[in-house]
This record gives sequence, structure tokens and C-alpha cells, in this order.
Amino acid sequence: MGKIIAITNQKGGVGKTTTAINLSAALAERRKNVLLIDIDPQGNATSGLGIDKNNLENSIYELLLGDCSVKDCIYDTAVKGLKIIPSNINLSGAEIELVEMDKKEYLLKKRTDRIKSNYDYIIIDCPPSLSMLTIDALTAADSVIVPIQCEYYALEGLTQLIKTVDLIRERLNDDLHIEGIVFTMFDTRTNLSSQVVDTVKKNLNQNIYDTAIPRNVRLAEAPSYGMPITLYDTRSSGAVAYRNLAKEIIRKRR
Repeated sequence: MGKIIAITNQKGGVGKTTTAINLSAALAERRKNVLLIDIDPQGNATSGLGIDKNNLENSIYELLLGDCSVKDCIYDTAVKGLKIIPSNINLSGAEIELVEMDKKEYLLKKRTDRIKSNYDYIIIDCPPSLSMLTIDALTAADSVIVPIQCEYYALEGLTQLIKTVDLIRERLNDDLHIEGIVFTMFDTRTNLSSQVVDTVKKNLNQNIYDTAIPRNVRLAEAPSYGMPITLYDTRSSGAVAYRNLAKEIIRKRR
């Protein structure tokens, strides 16, 4: 049975989509069958894997509304073993349309339950907000990975996110738990990054991955070429970091 992991943080600009794309690619590189679900209306995970989000026949929007089957909205990517259910701006109107739907919190779960056994990992890239779409993703997920940028405000919003996960577990998904916290934009040239890591470790009783994702120019460039870092610059520090993160996640699952 596959494992569904939601990548989420209510704070934007923390490397959430970067982590979703590159962790998915790194897992696929290790011969895992991976499906990335883009449930963010911005569709950055979609374009970051080379899919034209403005020219989609079917997407997560049509899937949630019941206008297509799961099979009809799964696309291949340039990475062997990695497929994607894409997103685009149409999804921004979905929350209004979902309001009247019965058991709307379970829409994604119903769809993913049908295909969960086909994949080793299903990674969900969530919107940078606590929206109906995020709730749907957390209800469908087995666990959550939280990317945190190495900055002074790293803890801002994180406590609320943990409370949200607890609430979803109590009311909608009793299996949900925080898989771990991964630090992003780690800069070895400054003391700040290390201080932030130490502060979070002292204040949170959560699993924190040994791997920190470095601040890396090549990592920032890769999405504009529609490639994960493992293809765009396979020897870069960003590629090495995401491979190491994938190893940690696989190892801890055993």
C-alpha cells in the first residue's frame, strides 16, 4: 500500500513546492513509483515539472468536481517513475463550488483511495494557506512534511499548523500525523540558520530531518526550465540534499 504525504505550511515562500517537486523526483530516482498531486491553484508544481498548466484537458479541478476519472488526469513527467495530477488557476474557484457538496472534506480521499495501491508514494503539494483544499489534502494524507525556512520567523504559524493537524486528526482523519520538519534555504555561511534549527528543536517535540536543504541558485533556477533539480543539475548541492532527504524518508518508513 502506498503512503500519502502532504507537503504543507501556511506560510508562503518556505520552499513548499520546491520540496514537493524535488522530493518526488528523488524518490522516483530511487525506483519508487511516485504520484505528485498539485492541489495549489497557482499550479507551480505543475509548471515546475514541465507541464503546460494553461493547456490541460483535465486537472485536479475536474477530478474534485467529478468531471473526470483519476486515470484521465494523470500525466507523465520527464522523470521515470514520476507522474502528476496537475493544477491551474481554475482550481481557485473550486472552493466556492465545493461548499454545497456533500462530505466535501473527503473528495480527494475518495479519489486517492482508488489508486493508493498503485504507488509507493503520493505527494500532495498544498496551497500556502489553511483553505478547504488544504483540509481536503490533510484528510486524504497519512502524514505531513512541513518545510521551514531558516529565518527568524520560522516558528510563526507553525504552532497553528500543528494545532490544525491535531484538529484534522480528531475530526476527519485519525491516522494523520506529522512525518517531520525539513529546514530549507539553509545558509552555512551564517550563524542564523544554525540558530533557527536549534530554536525549533528546543521548542517543538517533532521529528526534524537531519537533511537541511541549502540556499542554492541552481535549485531556484530549475522550475523555470520545467525540471526537478535532479535533472537540471544532478551534481548540485540542492540535488544532493533532496536525494538525502528521500533516503531518510524511505529509511524511516521501514
